[in-house]
Amino acid sequence: MTKKEILNTPIEHIDITKIRSKEIIDSMRKMSFTARSTAHAADIVNNMLEDKDCTIILTLAGSTSAAGCMQIYIDMVKYNMVDAIVATGASIVDMDFFESLGFRHYHGSPFADNKKLRNLYIDRIYDTYIDEEELQICDKTIREIADSINPGIYSSREFIIEMGKYLKNKDVKKESLVLAAYEKKVPIFCPAFTDSSAGFGLVMHQEKNKENYVSIDSVKDFRELTEIKIKSKRTGLIIIGGGVPKNFAQDTVICAEMLGVDVPMHSYAVQITVADERDGGCSGSTLKEACSWGKVDIVNEQMVYAEATLVLPLIASYAFYEKKWQNRKTPEYNDIFQK
Repeated sequence: MTKKEILNTPIEHIDITKIRSKEIIDSMRKMSFTARSTAHAADIVNNMLEDKDCTIILTLAGSTSAAGCMQIYIDMVKYNMVDAIVATGASIVDMDFFESLGFRHYHGSPFADNKKLRNLYIDRIYDTYIDEEELQICDKTIREIADSINPGIYSSREFIIEMGKYLKNKDVKKESLVLAAYEKKVPIFCPAFTDSSAGFGLVMHQEKNKENYVSIDSVKDFRELTEIKIKSKRTGLIIIGGGVPKNFAQDTVICAEMLGVDVPMHSYAVQITVADERDGGCSGSTLKEACSWGKVDIVNEQMVYAEATLVLPLIASYAFYEKKWQNRKTPEYNDIFQK
């Protein structure tokens, strides 16, 4: 098969505004195991949305954005369900920004001949394919953005704003999380920003500009996200996957404490993960365990042990149709960092 024949079925992103899950969630509440956990998680998300003093932080790890969930995250921003985002660089650059440039992810197979895929310049994420040649255009676009702004040290949040400006100026017709967050002044932090297409683009930028160049400071990210925690009366976490974004958001409580500011633990937390807690890794560590570190209160927390593309659409659709977001206004946290 040719490359064109292999890349012939694009991934379609699910639209929670067209799917009503209320009856499913209400029924699952009366069940057991993961069904009941999912319904409880949906209730906690609604509690966050109803609490006008709660800042909601969405954390993204894994490849749900490429797998069909990106429109969910866009809608959560558009409908005032999210006030700040902490994500992997791949979620923001290789998946969202990549598609905003007009490219797509495609249906694939986990049983493919990977050597053949490599020869055709097709990258695989389990059963999802990406055109490597298009991904390298994404890399070069990041370099182009870096070349166009003043040299200096930026937080990833600041650089992602420049990505949003780029898309705005290009007048892209396709919806994008980067663009939606830029327009709603919702900050996006990628503490491991260079572990993505952004890394290749910035390396090319620095190779070209050896004396004066753009660099990303993850410590500045941590300080800025902690400032959001300090300014919030209460905070809630919606954690997809785990990894660095999860811990980065949780750690703001401790960072504030180290700065001499007494802040409460995260008041609400929901995590969707398939990770096992028994290996001691962050992704599988329970929210109750986080309480021992002083990070998450255990009154309104729920672990949901499921692959996120299964239960996230149900929870997000439930929140959308419950309409608690209609009474919220996002704090536009990007503005607090403007000089």
